[in-house]
Amino acid sequence: MTLQGARERRVRTGDVELCVAELGDPGRPTVMLVHGYPDSKEVWSEVAPRLADRFHVVLYDVRGHGRSTAPKPLRGGFTLEKLTDDFLAVADAISPGGPVHLVGHDWGSVQAWEFATVKRTEGRIASFTSMSGPSLDHFGHWIGGRLKRPTPRRIGQLLGQGAKSWYVYALHTPVLPELAWRGPLGKTWPRILERMEKVPGGGYPTSSLPTDAAHGAWLYRDNVRARLSRPRADAYAHAPVQLITPLGDAFLSERLYDELEQWVPQLTRRTLPAKHWIPRSRPDQLVSWITEFVTSVEGGRPKGVTATGKYADRFGGQLVLVTGAGSGIGRATAYAFAEAGARVVAVDRDAEAAGRTAEMSRLIGAPDAWAETVDVSDEQAMEKLAEKVATEYGVVDVLVNNAGIGLSGSFFDTTPEDWKKVLDVNLWGVIHGCRLFGKQMAERGQGGHIVNTASAAAYQPSKALPAYSTSKAAVLMLSECLRAELAGQDIGVTAICPGFVNTSITSTAHFAGVDADEEKRRQKKSARLYGLRNYPPEKVADAILRAVVRGDAVVPVTPEARGAYLMSRFTPKALRRIARLEPPL
Repeated sequence: MTLQGARERRVRTGDVELCVAELGDPGRPTVMLVHGYPDSKEVWSEVAPRLADRFHVVLYDVRGHGRSTAPKPLRGGFTLEKLTDDFLAVADAISPGGPVHLVGHDWGSVQAWEFATVKRTEGRIASFTSMSGPSLDHFGHWIGGRLKRPTPRRIGQLLGQGAKSWYVYALHTPVLPELAWRGPLGKTWPRILERMEKVPGGGYPTSSLPTDAAHGAWLYRDNVRARLSRPRADAYAHAPVQLITPLGDAFLSERLYDELEQWVPQLTRRTLPAKHWIPRSRPDQLVSWITEFVTSVEGGRPKGVTATGKYADRFGGQLVLVTGAGSGIGRATAYAFAEAGARVVAVDRDAEAAGRTAEMSRLIGAPDAWAETVDVSDEQAMEKLAEKVATEYGVVDVLVNNAGIGLSGSFFDTTPEDWKKVLDVNLWGVIHGCRLFGKQMAERGQGGHIVNTASAAAYQPSKALPAYSTSKAAVLMLSECLRAELAGQDIGVTAICPGFVNTSITSTAHFAGVDADEEKRRQKKSARLYGLRNYPPEKVADAILRAVVRGDAVVPVTPEARGAYLMSRFTPKALRRIARLEPPL
């Protein structure tokens, strides 16, 4: 997409003239997009036309960038106070009768925090969506708080952000940044973005990049040291704020926003497993969230904090697909991600059960949740599901291949049909999910995570579970191999090995080699034994979320699963002897 067809005008503010572009119906709510460094307004060329279907979209080249003129002299011409003058001039020109919904990226977000917190802009901003750019005042207080009350963790956060801010120090160097941008860096920057950030081309960056970047160095020189050393004490947002945090940002730590609630009374958090330049790499997701947020504010229902769970700062707004979500571990996992603010796709072969999971997910925190009915062993059905999810909901950020069935019985009692059924669901269901949704993650190029539910039976042999154990051992090895293959694409893979968990799989498991009455008796007895053990699926769900955050490879969950895992590594002979015992059924 491009900005061709946009209506342009010039807006004078002080000693500069700003190039302003408009798209969409001026009678609709106005969304103003502010670009960052070293960009021009064309960074929004994938976002603005999509938003224009619903809103009046305004974007402008920041002073000294694109087709806006630069202040003379440059020194002192890029202060936050003058940038605020520019915002008010544009807002008065394009929306004199009402407030605007502000969206900022990088330095566009940094300056927009100023707009959203100073007194003279009150009433001119209806909402603010921030991405990849903190308030310098909040940043200054964040630094000061850690210096005044140092702990190892806080010092580590300071050092971590200090390392990420290497470019800020470089931009304060006299003359050299300008020479670099007007020379080799300006020429190679598009290739750097494509290689490091997976940013597609398409008319971006524009030919003005070297000049834009040279001028924009004064954004840092005029503001950073002054504000970080003397942050404002009254930097409270006077409009609802949506914070979108790309978790793979090479320049900003997500920890910068830990205390943001004290500055923002109405805060909505979203996270993306993406790098810094999300207006280019994830435009569809941004358009969806901006549209949802602006619409909620226009309707008088600003969302506030959407995620309150333990991992609210990690999964807010991400798209999570869980198979086998109609009950047990799958349902508990869907709920856990929903509580953390994720959007949930609940997949199960039982349509009614999947619908209940999706409905409850919305009630407990998911911004959106959908139910999909599919048999994971059906390759064509899974292909249709993957296509539908990508088209209607987006590329999945976290995939949980959880659907599975139980099968007990000796090897010679287990028929070829039994083998086919358990392998089709437990193994091929995982293969289909990894192949289809994992491929979409890889092609997107912004990372993600795959969780495959294996079992302690994957490494704990048993004379009673040859088929089931074989299917789960294959899932474990598949996960290990896929983890190695996808590591270079920032896609994590985890094998979860729960152990004895109180779910319905025991009461529905098939027992080979016995008649219907005996099978029913064994199902009831195994369900009773698991019930006495009473290890809840919610603990497995918590282990899954923790594994995604940490990037763990193999996660035995219950104490007996962890014990068997250690034995499989250090005392395998003892584990083989235990395998000979008759199960208590």
